[in-house]
Amino acid sequence: MSSSMSSSLVFNRKSLIKAGLAALLALTPALAEARLGNGSSSGSRGTRTQSAPAPTQTAPGAAQPMQRTTTPQQAPAAANAARPAAPAPASPGFFGGAFGRGLLGGLVGAGLIGMFMGNGFGGGLGGIMSFLGLILQVGLLVMVAMFAWNWFARRREPQPAMGGLGAQRVAMGAGPQPASGFGGGIGGAAPQPAQTTPITVKEQDFASFEKLLSATQIAYGEENIGQLRKLVSEEMVYYFQSDIDENKRKGVVSRVSDVKLLQGDLSEAWREGPDEYATVAMRFSLIDVTMDRASGKVVEGDPTKPVEATEVWTFVRRAGQGSDAWQLSAIQQTG
Repeated sequence: MSSSMSSSLVFNRKSLIKAGLAALLALTPALAEARLGNGSSSGSRGTRTQSAPAPTQTAPGAAQPMQRTTTPQQAPAAANAARPAAPAPASPGFFGGAFGRGLLGGLVGAGLIGMFMGNGFGGGLGGIMSFLGLILQVGLLVMVAMFAWNWFARRREPQPAMGGLGAQRVAMGAGPQPASGFGGGIGGAAPQPAQTTPITVKEQDFASFEKLLSATQIAYGEENIGQLRKLVSEEMVYYFQSDIDENKRKGVVSRVSDVKLLQGDLSEAWREGPDEYATVAMRFSLIDVTMDRASGKVVEGDPTKPVEATEVWTFVRRAGQGSDAWQLSAIQQTG
């Protein structure tokens, strides 16, 4: 083998190795973002979980649908509509029933016997007068029997239910107009599901949302599940615990710090049942890095350069509680 051919083979082999490494890097998924929720859409918004929040100045585009949620997908109203009941079969009437047919058959049979014996149609019953007398008696019996038949038929008919949820439901009006807050949103009123009532979000509530934005991010970066239980719903605790466990499996840790709200406004706020919800669009900056758990070396992100993110957060509290009772119940990505 000549030296030129050998060099060519070595060059081609190196080129293939480089190409293979480049392909592997291209196919390797990027590390998830370090901040709370790992850049996914998770949580619940009550009956509005499957519907998009109203757009705002901060988040004019549609929020992404939930990727992780305990709220089941609601079936379309048309699929849930009750099918019309099949019409009840008409009552066969007296002579349509077994007893009526038997009686009528007996009368006709008696007349035919009389005809075969040469006494005419009524001869088999003792002559025309006897036959007419029997017809009169049978007529009375038929009337009594028909009355009894109809009475029992009415007793067997199903009675209509008294009232019912369907008759008691009242369609709600248009959804709540977003209150001004954080910077005054333009969120338009989207079609709202039934059984919800608009609520007013006050300045103290917006202050609590801003505090929760920072406190939850820091607690997550410190992997402080005990603190997160005070700040977020049980469902969100489960998701954040799962994310932390996944980081441990990969040997990395998320570090979040220096969280600052840059802009925010209300999308919608409502009450359903015993709970109140508020969905808020927020644009914020933070130091967001992923570090090697053992060595502390930065794997992704810049510990000196803040990054920006825009997300839609939903908060929940029991109706009647104060502004400090809000907890994070959902995070949705935008764009």
